[in-house]
Order: sequence, then structure tokens, then C-alpha cells
Amino acid sequence: MIRNSELILNPDGTIFHLHLKPENISDNIILVGDPARVDSIATLFDEILFTTQNREFKTVTGIYNKKRFTLISTGIGTDNIDIVVNELDALVNIDLETREIKKEHKSLNIVRIGTSGGLQTDLPVNSFVVSEKSIGFDGLLNFYAGRDKVADLELEAAFKAYTAWDSSLASPYVVDASPELLSRFSTKEFSHGVTISAPGFYGPQGRELRIPLAFPHLNEKIESFSFKGLRITNFEMESSAIYGLSRLLGHHALTVCLIIANRVTLTANGNYRDEMKKLIQLVLTTLSK
Repeated sequence: MIRNSELILNPDGTIFHLHLKPENISDNIILVGDPARVDSIATLFDEILFTTQNREFKTVTGIYNKKRFTLISTGIGTDNIDIVVNELDALVNIDLETREIKKEHKSLNIVRIGTSGGLQTDLPVNSFVVSEKSIGFDGLLNFYAGRDKVADLELEAAFKAYTAWDSSLASPYVVDASPELLSRFSTKEFSHGVTISAPGFYGPQGRELRIPLAFPHLNEKIESFSFKGLRITNFEMESSAIYGLSRLLGHHALTVCLIIANRVTLTANGNYRDEMKKLIQLVLTTLSK
């Protein structure tokens, strides 16, 4: 039995942060950062079945092309992902009344649609990038038992050696996308690569404003790193935790990002919303087949 302090429920029986009950979600989850993006995606639904919001966590469940989807905004960062993925898992794999883990495990399909910064010259602004693997600079997965069982330890070691990774930083971890979901996003519209999830937007991604960078040449090493034909294609801030926690909990996860800036060519698309609409439509169509 899981104690009240570990699994907190609201007076109405909903789970603490997301304010959801098991019947409010589908098995197909789409995560976005911005609550406003939940609204924009929901306009494509044929029918809205449920909606709620608490803080940055906005949820809409509805029907698209005869298939049930749940949209959830996570806000920014892997700390929020720790909340969202754990609470989604609790909704489907823990009996909230008895507080006992269910005997029959349920797997969710969790797909993140986001924006990111490109790290290769041949990955132009407006590209759609699927994350085959995600490297976490955040250290979140290191707090969970079994982390080594779901991580690509060989790539981790190669990356740390190549970048001369400093011990003052959280040890990076590498986790694969779901092979099942990855196979569905292998068409010509998508580029594939390795994504880094950074624990910040500025210094951790090599942006310098008024505070000098501790490791000013780290991005150069990241851009030139390759391992068994794989290279690092983009920066964002959530995928590593989504992949790591989903693997540990037995769910299927994938991230698809729109490149809105290329950090190498110094180009950007400030008005990227039309391209994001195209990506959203493409993802929904792909998942609803």
C-alpha cells in the first residue's frame, strides 16, 4: 500500500498536480510545453470529452479521426516531466482507492511535440526532428533505481570521454525512444538524431548573456560528436526524462520537435506557428492510423 505522503490525492479524488482521474485520460498521450498549444491542438479534434487545468498542467481529452487522445501541457523542464509521467503512470497502474499497484500493467503511448534548437548545419530551421535517443544533462534519472538498465551506457561513456565531461556537472544519461513509435515516424518528412535535454535555456545550452560560461567550448564538442553513425541534432528541455521514466515504468515514448533556430548557422524563425501547425497535424495523422 502506497502511503498518503507518497501519492497525494485531492479531496475530489484526483491526482495531486494534474487534477485527473483514471477515466479522464486515454492510452494515447500528447505532451506539449505551452498550455495554449493544448487549445490549438484541441481545435482539430472532432469531439471534446474532458478538460481541466491546474497551474501549467492543462488537459484536454477528445476524439481525432475516431481515436481517443489526451493532450497535456507540461510547462518547461524535466522537473515538470517527473511530475507528469509519474502521475500519468499512477492513474493507470495504481488503484487510487486501495493505493495498491495493479496486477495488470498498462502501457501508455506518450509523444511529445515541441520546439528545439538545431545543432547541425544541414538541419535548417523548420525541420521536423525525431529523437532516436535523448541525452539528459539534468541528472533526474540518476535518482531512480534501475537507471543503468534502461540507459545506453556505451554511448554515455563515449560522450563523457569525448567532451571531457566535468565532474561538477550532473552525470549525463542516454535513453532510447520507443522502437514501436519510432518505426511510425520513419517517413521522409522527419529527420532523426540524438537530442540533448538541458536543465536550462541559457547557460546549459551555451547561451551567454551577462554571466560567462563555465564550459564555453562544450557546444563545439557536442556538434562534432558522433557514435556508431549517430550525431547530436538538437537541444530541448524535456525528452530525457520522458524517455527515462517511460522506460522504467513500461511506457512507450517519443519526441518530435520543430527546429525554430539553428545554433550553428545562427538562423531562427520567430514566427514558427504555421510550421508547428503542420507538425501537429502530421503527428496526429500518423498516430491515428
